[in-house]
Amino acid sequence: MRFDIVTLFPDFFTSPLSSGLLGKALAKQIATVHLTNPRDFTTDKHHKVDDEPYGGGVGMLMKPEPIFAAVESLPQLPPREVVLMTPQGEPMHQAMFQNFAAHYQQLVIICGHYEGVDERVLNLVTREVSLGDFVLTCGEIPALTLINGVTRLLPGTVGKEESLKAESFEQGLLDYPQYTRPPVFRDWTVPAVLLSGNHAAIAKWRHEQQIQRTRDRRPDLYQRWLEQQER
Repeated sequence: MRFDIVTLFPDFFTSPLSSGLLGKALAKQIATVHLTNPRDFTTDKHHKVDDEPYGGGVGMLMKPEPIFAAVESLPQLPPREVVLMTPQGEPMHQAMFQNFAAHYQQLVIICGHYEGVDERVLNLVTREVSLGDFVLTCGEIPALTLINGVTRLLPGTVGKEESLKAESFEQGLLDYPQYTRPPVFRDWTVPAVLLSGNHAAIAKWRHEQQIQRTRDRRPDLYQRWLEQQER
């Protein structure tokens, strides 16, 4: 998987891309990340990448020319998506990450800034994606989330790939409670069933906990799960 990040602030990614499982995955070439700065494609002496919006308004917009030039300079590895990080996009979810990891060779991610991008940039874009229903100062934060969420699903990133199947959202339910040593901490005890050695009973308890936790914490997911069970 190749990620191409079109960003005005390449240094933003330096530490996150070298840390933890993500850093190890990139070191093993499970995925690669390439950073491209639109400012390098400007043609004026001030390297201007933003301008005032036509019709007036507060703030500045990213100009289309540097973004087009930056994206068009990249190699193409189909199938690929050109993703714009924007609050107006589809909120990220696990199925989106799974789709990207399973079916795409390249993700080009455009990080917006200021008041957004010139609308004509959407002629480059195949998908608009958001981190959630809120506004951030930049598109780099959601871009990093997207890279992390997709890369961890690629074969070789997570040591025990079967562990991915039991996580929140994988089966339409939240994850079950988990415990480790000591068995008693400040009078809080580990549920007896987890110490029983009865794997069937443990599996049954965990599934029941997933259902209960999802019903209590995310009734929207619970309702969707119920509907799936009825099909």
